[in-house]
Amino acid sequence: MVDTQRIDEAHETTGPNRAALEVQGLWTGYDKQAVLEDISFQVAQGEILGIIGPNGSGKTTLLNTLLGLMSPWRGQVLVMGQPAHRLRKKVGYMPQVEKVDWDFPVTAGDVALMGRYNRRGLFHRTTKEDRDLANHALHRVGMYELRDSLIGQLSVGQRRRALLARALADQPRMLLLDEPMAGLDATAQHQILDLLDELRSEGATVILSTHDLSCVSAYCDNAICLNRRLIAYGPPSQVLNEQVLSETFGTHLLLVHIDGQAYAYQHHTHQAAPSTASSEPGQKAKNHQD
Repeated sequence: MVDTQRIDEAHETTGPNRAALEVQGLWTGYDKQAVLEDISFQVAQGEILGIIGPNGSGKTTLLNTLLGLMSPWRGQVLVMGQPAHRLRKKVGYMPQVEKVDWDFPVTAGDVALMGRYNRRGLFHRTTKEDRDLANHALHRVGMYELRDSLIGQLSVGQRRRALLARALADQPRMLLLDEPMAGLDATAQHQILDLLDELRSEGATVILSTHDLSCVSAYCDNAICLNRRLIAYGPPSQVLNEQVLSETFGTHLLLVHIDGQAYAYQHHTHQAAPSTASSEPGQKAKNHQD
């Protein structure tokens, strides 16, 4: 049995050095069906945490709870020492592209500006500061030149970068990213990961869910292996081993290698490997929903 109780001493901080995120004995789910059971971990400020698990393991549910959109049944979620729902404005969120209506007639610039609605409100006029911050976010993700392009006409990678610009426009202290690399080729993945690395160096805390084990190994400070309960938590070098991955994904673990990246899947789900051609407009990313 994998030890799920280990939390590095470096994370056990209090007072002014309190962890950016503390999850303590979390139980939650839908209706009367538990999806997450007794989850506990901490994330330090300026850290990137990768969440790994099969479809249906509770990754998206966990992100929704960290965002304050779902309430714990038991336990608590503290963001910078406060209940998650109280600090929602300090947290940027990037959803899966499959959950966005790309036929809605808005530009990439409009999408980035939506990141300011969290602060201004949906029906309040945006200010020059809002527009400047949205444009700055577009610059950071390499989308400023495409700011007037309709979002539905962009490639999968460009759409993801527009969503990331929206998350960055509100200058969050924490970023939650749901499958940010799904459906992207290696070049597009590295562009996003390099930006996340820059944000970490600036003190931002990043939490992302992914099937990409190579990404977690190369870029994340710590990793969580999740399948409704916490299978393991710790540095990728300790967590990403055969025993932990088999317990996380079951006996039908399938490792797929594409463009030098390793992806973990459950073989019995017959899930397709991620597409390596994601730069064409209108192309749909693979579906990795929880």
